[in-house]
Amino acid sequence: MGDDSEWMKLPIDQKCEHKVWKARLNGYEEALKLFKRITDEKSPEWGKYLGLIKKFVTDSNAVAQLKGLEAALAFIENAHVAGKTTGEVVSGVVTKVFNQPKARAKELGADICLMYIEIEKAEVVQDELLKGLDNKNPKIVVTCLEALRKALSEYGSKIVTLKPVVKVLPKQFESREKAVRDEAKQLAIEIYKWIRDALRPPLQNINSVQLKELEEEWVKLPTSPPKQSRFLRSQQDLKAKFEQQQAQGEQSDGEDEEETVTAVDPYELLEAVEILSKMPKDFYDKIEAKKWQERKEALEAIEALAKNPKLENGDYGDLVRALKKVVGKDANVMLVSLAAKCLAGLAAGLRKKFGTYAGQVVPTILEKFKEKKPQVVQALQEAIDAIFLTTTLQNLSEDILGVMDNKNPSIKQQASLFLARSIRHCTQATLPKSVLKPLCAALIKQVNDSAPEVRDAAFEALGTAMKVVGEKAVNPFLSDLDKLKLDKIKESADKVELAGGKKGAGGSGAGDKKPVARAPPAAEAPPKSTAPPKKTPAAGGKSSGPPKKGKPAAAGGKAKKGADSKEVAETELSVEVCEDLAAGVLPASCLQQLDSSNWKERLASMEEFQRAVETMDKAQMPCQALVRMLAKKPGWKETNFQVMQMKLHIVALIAERGKFSKTSATVVLDGLVDKVGDVKCGGNAKEGLTAIGQACSLPWTAEQAMSMVFAQKNPKNQAETLNWLANAMKEFGFAGINVKAFINNVKTALGATNPAIRTAAITLLGVMYLYMGAPLRMFFEDEKPALLAQIDAEFEKMQGQSPPAPIRLTKKAASAEEEGDDGEEGEEDGGGGGGGGQDIMDLLPRTDISDKITSDLVSKIGDKNWKIRKEGLDEVAAIISEAKFITANIGELSLALKGRLGDSNKILVQQSLTILQQLATAMGPGLKQHVKALGIPVITVLGDSKANVRAAALATVQAWVEQTGMKEWLEGEDLSEELKRENPFLRQEVLGWLAEKLPTLRTVPGDLMLCIPQLYACLEDRNGDVRKKAQDALPTFMMHLGYDKMTKATGKLKPASKDQVVTMLEKARTVMPAKPAAPAKAGGGKGSAEPSRAASASRSQPANEDFPDSKPEVKKVRGGAPAKKGAAAKKPTAKGVKDDEDRSGPIFVLIPNAKEQRIKEEKQLKILKWNFTTPRDEYVEQLKTQMSTCFAKWLQDELYHFDFQRHVKAIGVMIERLESESDATISCLDLIMKWFTLRFFDTNTTVLMKVLEYLKLLFVMLNRENYHLTEYEANSFVPYLILKVGESKDVVRKDVRAILTMLCKVYPASKVFPFLMDGTKSKNSKQRAECLEELGCLIESYGMNVCQPTPAKCLKEIAVHIGDRDTSVRNAALNTVVAVYNVCGEQVYKLIGNLSEKDMSMLEERIKRSAKKTPAPPAKPAAAERTQREHPTNPNATFLRKPAQEDPNKLNQARQNAQHSEPSHPSIPKEFQLDLDMIEMDQSRVCELPDLVQHKLDELLEPIMIPEPKMRAVSPHFDDLHNSTASTINFVISQVASGDINTSIQALAQIDEVLRQEDKAEVMSGHIDQFLIATFMQLRLIYNTHMADDRLDKRDIFKLYSCIIGNMLSLFSMEPLAREASMGVLKDLMHGLITLMLDARVEDIEEGQQLIRSVNLLVIKVMERSDQTNILSALLVLLQESLVTTAGSPMLPELVMKCLWRMIRFLPETINNINLDRILLDVHNIMKVFPKEKLKQLKSDMPHRTLKTLLHTLCKLTGAKILDHLSMIENRNESELEAHLRRVVKHSGNLSGYKSDRGSEKTGLHTEDRMSKAKVSDILTEIFKKIGSKENTKEGLTELYEYKQKYSDVDLEPFLKNTSQFFQSYVERGLRMIESDREGKARIQTSTVIPQHSADSNLSSNNEELKPAVYYERLKILRQRQGLENTSRQGLSGSEDEPQQRPAISSLLSSKPSVASSTDMLHSKLSQLKESRELYQQEHNVHSHSPTHGNTRSASPAANLDDLKKRLERIKSNRQ
Repeated sequence: MGDDSEWMKLPIDQKCEHKVWKARLNGYEEALKLFKRITDEKSPEWGKYLGLIKKFVTDSNAVAQLKGLEAALAFIENAHVAGKTTGEVVSGVVTKVFNQPKARAKELGADICLMYIEIEKAEVVQDELLKGLDNKNPKIVVTCLEALRKALSEYGSKIVTLKPVVKVLPKQFESREKAVRDEAKQLAIEIYKWIRDALRPPLQNINSVQLKELEEEWVKLPTSPPKQSRFLRSQQDLKAKFEQQQAQGEQSDGEDEEETVTAVDPYELLEAVEILSKMPKDFYDKIEAKKWQERKEALEAIEALAKNPKLENGDYGDLVRALKKVVGKDANVMLVSLAAKCLAGLAAGLRKKFGTYAGQVVPTILEKFKEKKPQVVQALQEAIDAIFLTTTLQNLSEDILGVMDNKNPSIKQQASLFLARSIRHCTQATLPKSVLKPLCAALIKQVNDSAPEVRDAAFEALGTAMKVVGEKAVNPFLSDLDKLKLDKIKESADKVELAGGKKGAGGSGAGDKKPVARAPPAAEAPPKSTAPPKKTPAAGGKSSGPPKKGKPAAAGGKAKKGADSKEVAETELSVEVCEDLAAGVLPASCLQQLDSSNWKERLASMEEFQRAVETMDKAQMPCQALVRMLAKKPGWKETNFQVMQMKLHIVALIAERGKFSKTSATVVLDGLVDKVGDVKCGGNAKEGLTAIGQACSLPWTAEQAMSMVFAQKNPKNQAETLNWLANAMKEFGFAGINVKAFINNVKTALGATNPAIRTAAITLLGVMYLYMGAPLRMFFEDEKPALLAQIDAEFEKMQGQSPPAPIRLTKKAASAEEEGDDGEEGEEDGGGGGGGGQDIMDLLPRTDISDKITSDLVSKIGDKNWKIRKEGLDEVAAIISEAKFITANIGELSLALKGRLGDSNKILVQQSLTILQQLATAMGPGLKQHVKALGIPVITVLGDSKANVRAAALATVQAWVEQTGMKEWLEGEDLSEELKRENPFLRQEVLGWLAEKLPTLRTVPGDLMLCIPQLYACLEDRNGDVRKKAQDALPTFMMHLGYDKMTKATGKLKPASKDQVVTMLEKARTVMPAKPAAPAKAGGGKGSAEPSRAASASRSQPANEDFPDSKPEVKKVRGGAPAKKGAAAKKPTAKGVKDDEDRSGPIFVLIPNAKEQRIKEEKQLKILKWNFTTPRDEYVEQLKTQMSTCFAKWLQDELYHFDFQRHVKAIGVMIERLESESDATISCLDLIMKWFTLRFFDTNTTVLMKVLEYLKLLFVMLNRENYHLTEYEANSFVPYLILKVGESKDVVRKDVRAILTMLCKVYPASKVFPFLMDGTKSKNSKQRAECLEELGCLIESYGMNVCQPTPAKCLKEIAVHIGDRDTSVRNAALNTVVAVYNVCGEQVYKLIGNLSEKDMSMLEERIKRSAKKTPAPPAKPAAAERTQREHPTNPNATFLRKPAQEDPNKLNQARQNAQHSEPSHPSIPKEFQLDLDMIEMDQSRVCELPDLVQHKLDELLEPIMIPEPKMRAVSPHFDDLHNSTASTINFVISQVASGDINTSIQALAQIDEVLRQEDKAEVMSGHIDQFLIATFMQLRLIYNTHMADDRLDKRDIFKLYSCIIGNMLSLFSMEPLAREASMGVLKDLMHGLITLMLDARVEDIEEGQQLIRSVNLLVIKVMERSDQTNILSALLVLLQESLVTTAGSPMLPELVMKCLWRMIRFLPETINNINLDRILLDVHNIMKVFPKEKLKQLKSDMPHRTLKTLLHTLCKLTGAKILDHLSMIENRNESELEAHLRRVVKHSGNLSGYKSDRGSEKTGLHTEDRMSKAKVSDILTEIFKKIGSKENTKEGLTELYEYKQKYSDVDLEPFLKNTSQFFQSYVERGLRMIESDREGKARIQTSTVIPQHSADSNLSSNNEELKPAVYYERLKILRQRQGLENTSRQGLSGSEDEPQQRPAISSLLSSKPSVASSTDMLHSKLSQLKESRELYQQEHNVHSHSPTHGNTRSASPAANLDDLKKRLERIKSNRQ
């Protein structure tokens, strides 16, 4: 027992799996108890057992298995999740339980199967049981048959699908095992109970004995149909009803019959037979043979084939044409009847598929009814009846009406009888008023026919119609018939027995139920079962709602018919009778005075008349008598206007108050119309007309008035009648108006000479246009252009306006609505109320072109020669365009055009499609009957391989659908047959079209279900586009067919496919669109607002909803609520307004920390990580849930709407709000990006392009906001974006590349790199190629540091692709490796590892051809510089590249031009040129450079041309180095100087993050100089390149500026770090900042001032926090350079001096921290370059004063000790500085020392700052006095010139403005002469003694702006120094000035390309950083240098050149 105790402790689920059977038994027992105990069907406990249930039923131990079965049964019954186990468990039951000997086990197995059926899994259970029938074990087969029988018996044939069972049943009858045969027999008996005779055909071929036995058993069965006794979970309401009936003893037996019995059509259970291939080969020859016997043989062969009850679909066109020809033209009547039988057989076998040919055959058969022979007539009747069942009455109505006027009575009789038989098969839905009306009109003519048989047939047809649609619907058309005929029709109606055996809708007296017909044709079943309930409310007499959208009462159209139906035409009364009647209600005096000759008496009579009318009772008012009294002499000829006004007013009163008939109206209308134009009476006349319109309906009144007034010639009346009508239309609405009736009158009016009439007519047209829209213009196409222009102008005014709500109602219509007797208007004409498009199309006059479609034309179209075919088509196009509007009768044209749709010549196919589009417009709604014949062949064209042909076909289909609606296209099997064709183009187009159209439909024919197998096949099509389109179409099918039906349909798929499809169905279920709400129109909208809202609300639980079933309910609500009409109609509009209000709010809700919370949840695995190959439902649901909190509800609905256009709309809104809601967008960024990743999986290009448009704008915004993507956001977005880089469409790839570029601005390129690396592993070659290209671009832009995790690893992976199969991938891989080669040279071969020989040779070849040439020593300047200039640097150039297939040389060239890392240009400005001396002497020092710029060199300076040792390729320890912190910082700093703005911003942001956290900031230590160098390089780059580039957004540049300044402020707020900055670096930084402050371009921009203030603050910070020695020294050196350089701004030295003054102010505090030796050395250097004499020549004395103040302050602070700090100065004795210091120390405290130093006689002029304005004024007055006097004029001019030179900003305007023009020009001329004179001297001086300091030669006394000549001189000297020009007349000076030698990087205004100068600058930096001062010392030692610049050392040019060459050689050898 030890073992037992062991498992006893285990939990139940573990026991159930235990290897010991007792343990399992115990487990099952406990599980059973547990299952019975759990009350919550959704309890998590059930989940534990999901995987175990199969083991319960398949237990190997029989005892345990029994208990397991019980437990399983309990589980299935109670667990919500049990359905998931169906397949495996039932399969287990079939194989392991049904073979058990124990009856109990089998019983439990069967119960389990039945229980699964109860929980809605009938399909799966049935599949498994049918599979069991193939088992070799007969026991299993028997038990499966038994289980099927039980299931059928209990659940009925609705739940157990019989077709598959019946299909396998005959096989079971052939079994060897008797038990199987017997069980099959029992099953057959059970099936027979449910489907009766439908079972006979499938079992026809079983053993005759068995069949006989079955027949005997079947006879014994009760006739009453069986009833379902067990119900599904979803049928609990039925169950309750069933139990109730049981209790009541099944009293209401009859009604249930209809519900429970759905007659199964035997046709459905049959296999289709293919007969076309079995036709005799010579059939078509024989059928044309002259001998009738041969023709008979041919027909007999067809007859035998056509007897097959179900035929395979195919192209029967030729066969049908042949048979039709026999019927129509064969003289042998026997053959006619034989051909008719064949047609009947084909129609019966093909059913709906024959509908295509029905239109061709029916006219011929109807014509043939002229035959008298009974057997022919009978055969024709059978044929036409069979054909009718394949189409609809609507499609055939034109043909029937066509023969109704035939002279031959037999044809008329047979047509009416056919109509009667056809109408029996119709319902109210399939017999709309639009069809019934013309048919009734034709039949009423026949009722009066002379031939009795024709009359009887007409009575029968009308009676049948009355029975089907009810008396109320038919009576309006029968108003002209007398009572006798009406009675006869009613009598016929009572005799009629409808096809379905159901009671007619009239229901008048037909209370008895007719016996149910055994097997009504299935084709009609769907309409029968669904349509009558829809119509019931209308039939029951409920109001059917207003015809226009939501208008309370625009019921004119109905009113007319409603009125007709009630109105008994009032008979005309004689004058005497009228007088008698009038005398009874009017005072006698009134009648006597009516015709008095005194107008006053007449007036008094009228007043009495009016009073009497006002008080008269409505019921008693004899309207006709009263109006006849008014019309009595003088009647309407009344001359007194007062009397006339009264008279007209009384007419209006009578019409309003009494029962005013049309008879009464005719009495007065003439008079009213006559007075309409009268100035005084016109108003009253119009009132009267309006009142009559209310009484007798506006359409009738308008028609009468128009015809009367245009019979007159009074223009005033005509104009006013038109005006009245225009106004009346607005008041009454447009319903029912017969446009045709008065359109001719309007045309007459338009042609009138009187302008008032024309204007009134145009105004009337404008009002009509409001209701009719564009089709109205079609009536006036032929008018003169001028008139047409006026009409168009009027229409344009009305454009966009909606018609006003009617304010008047026709009385009878109003009363009819109250009484609810206007119901027959149900859905007339689509409910357009006489106004909508379709009705107007009906009004257009149409031409019959059938006579023009001659047989010659048809044969032309079918000719062998394509040119003749084209001629034929041209003729057709001409015929149609000439006719404009045509009838539906186009003769043989449809067949001819169909033939051309398959033409081998594509031009003709396109032409045919164009004709079909033309046909659609011309034919209008009549097109419906041609859908099968011509529309479906157009669908076939959608499979064409040429895109333009497909596009034309699709346009044609769309044009047709506009006219026909979708119903005709979806009916029958044609569409599903088209989808069966395995043509990917056709499937794509058709599914795309359906996906677009289905969501717009409210109902669809049941035949749509036939497309489902094809749809499922498309879901697994080989072609990806087909699969995508099928997936898109899935939800649209589901919205009509329901999830359950579609899931059921998966039963026929293979298991693997099934699982896949079911998953897709689940997914589609979540996005299934709601059905469009019922439009609020006639028969439409009373209560429909609520149900439609409910429908859309229930989308979240679509599973429990069966749309079709819910429809009748909706209708009931609608029909039963006439009282709510106004309110309900208004509701939808109110809702719409509310939605718009909602949409004005924010679309994103900013929830603090919501994103962080989501990130946290994902990290903790609380939610799914956003990582998938295709998005599954759970991801979509999760995202939906997350979005619900922070997205506006309406936006979320749009984003998850099924219709892609809603997505586009939603993205449009997001784009609009991107700027205004940028913060909220960023807070929801992760969700927005996730939603976009879902869109990447859609195939809709429209949405994709919109998505990419948004993303581009989004990244621009993020960049502007300085936002950086988090890892979480990037991981859930970037991989999916990269998928799209492989998109086949160029436009998409281009956008994705642009987004990737932007991405690198908000997310580090080094992190994007791994994503791209993953992208290279894709199966899509385009994606691989693009990703490799991107990698190459990243490496080019950012250097090798982007290669993460290590360059070696990445390069190996990239190199693998060199051997790719795809050329573009190979090219891309090679280009990327070449890019690496360009960065790190030969090192690349180590990094890529081993390659195959072939790949390696390809690579080497490519490198040889494409790699950038290794930078050479400065030699060829021009070319490179030119390219750089021609291709301005473009920050987005990273991705502007050509496809990989292009010539790689060009590609690389383009890339080189696009990158910033150009080779530096040898034509280097003097500030940057090589200092050969320094390189020679300091070789060792250069080699010992600090490590800090290691990475910068790789990234920025790769093409450097300076031959310096540090410029070697990447070190071999690159990888190791990469992993250290320092390396990371180096890498980031290297990116600061990047040419790409966003890269730089990213890098700055990363550094800023470090600097802001004090604990982390220390890692920057040791990198400060490096960082500052990168920063001022970036400043220079902005200044020179970015600011000059108009293509760049200045806001981006400002963002970069603010990042730089922000970083600097952070850095200089930390003193320890700030102090690390070296002097040289600080000098360049200060230079950069000051230049920025002086940049006029910055000031021009609005944010510029703010920026300059920030820079100001930064400069102060730098001066306060830096090492004081370094900053002071830096400022002094900068001052010296700024004074030397002429290129910079004149303000530069001034600002430097301001900085120095500030430093001087703080010297008392900082003196102890300053290295005075260095400061004094700097001052000494300045004084050396600028001795006293030179300082005098400067414009301002500020530099001199600054230096003196500095020295004075230092002396004051340190006293005599200052003289001890001159140690760094060589030759102290020669230094001016020492002498000056000694003087200051001597006069310590005596400030006069400042002035005593000056040797100038004009000391007063050098104290500009202190000089008062008055003093300036005095000096200038003196000077001008001198100029004014004759003697001193020259002296005065010279003084003025010198004064201007010194004080360039002095304003001479006040002194000159009062002088004469002559004096002013004299002064100007004099100054110019002095200037040119001095310039000439300077030149002479330059040419004789060449002072080597070019600046000096120009800083002579005339320091004016330099002229080109001066530059030319300088350039010459520079070229001589470089040894490039040796033609100089004199030797080169050897004593080069010291500033010239110092390669100072002082000017940020260099015109050279920025990157090149940055690289040079860096080199000069590297060579200066340590001991820049020593350099000066050495130079001074080498060249003893006199301050006077008089000494010049001469040497021959040749010697100088040799010297240069030697030095260069030495440097080269040292490098090696």
